[in-house]
Amino acid sequence: MTLRARILGAAAGGGLPQWNCGCENCRLARDGRIPAQTQSSLAVSGNGSDWAILNASPDIRQQVADTPNLHPTGLRDVPLRSVLVTNGDIDHIAGLLVLREMQDFTLFATPEIHGVLQANPIFDALNPKVVTRTEITAETPFELASGLEATLFPVPGKVPLYMEGETVETDLIGEQTVGVHLRAGGRDAFYIPGCATITDDLRDRLRGADLVFFDGTLWRDDEMVRAGLGSKTGKRMGHMSMSGPDGSIAAFEGLDVARRIFVHMNNTNPVLRPDSDERRAAEAAGWTIGQDGMEISA
Repeated sequence: MTLRARILGAAAGGGLPQWNCGCENCRLARDGRIPAQTQSSLAVSGNGSDWAILNASPDIRQQVADTPNLHPTGLRDVPLRSVLVTNGDIDHIAGLLVLREMQDFTLFATPEIHGVLQANPIFDALNPKVVTRTEITAETPFELASGLEATLFPVPGKVPLYMEGETVETDLIGEQTVGVHLRAGGRDAFYIPGCATITDDLRDRLRGADLVFFDGTLWRDDEMVRAGLGSKTGKRMGHMSMSGPDGSIAAFEGLDVARRIFVHMNNTNPVLRPDSDERRAAEAAGWTIGQDGMEISA
């Protein structure tokens, strides 16, 4: 058994280029001068033949089409065994509606996230006769696909944008935002596409891991404000920045993680430009900038 992963989408919600954005990165991507990226999703396998998808992005149809390992082997025989969603954000659940074609798979999520899906009747398009919805309790190992074990654990985050009230808490720890601990072939990998801050407990959990995919939404907390594209900081959106003393690059120092890969990057993030100073700084610190189609074995 070998833990295999393929980044289906490396960008945050909206992708790169974002349809209504004229920022530098989006202009460069439209011109083909930097790689375009689809929205956040990861495919994982423990045996190379049975696969699971972590987060079903709105771009999932194209992502599956671009991934030969996920193509049908017969009329309706597909290697997809399950889908797991780590929160209720639109960019992580909207793709479920694309997967409504009477295809047998298991949908894993925490009880709270399943509650979000059940509260919206549009997700009844996933016929319960073929799609099994399974609630997973945090810290309880389960089989995600053959040869691949997973454990969900809470990470600091917030409720989805469409569920926000007048007061927004961004460091909530519970079932609304989770990370995934993956095990196969004696290897440990973690998938954490959304994280508001790294706690001491999270540091201890990640210490010595073989592979970590981590939230890379913004380079700096006020990135979107400086770009004139909004009033929200990364912290307000439930995402810690890459840079700075409170950023993820600094937080991972000394954790002895063998391979660190940023995913879920906002279209404004300068690390998406291969020739940027920020990209060089992240790589010098030992990080890989995720990209659509990137394949990794742990």
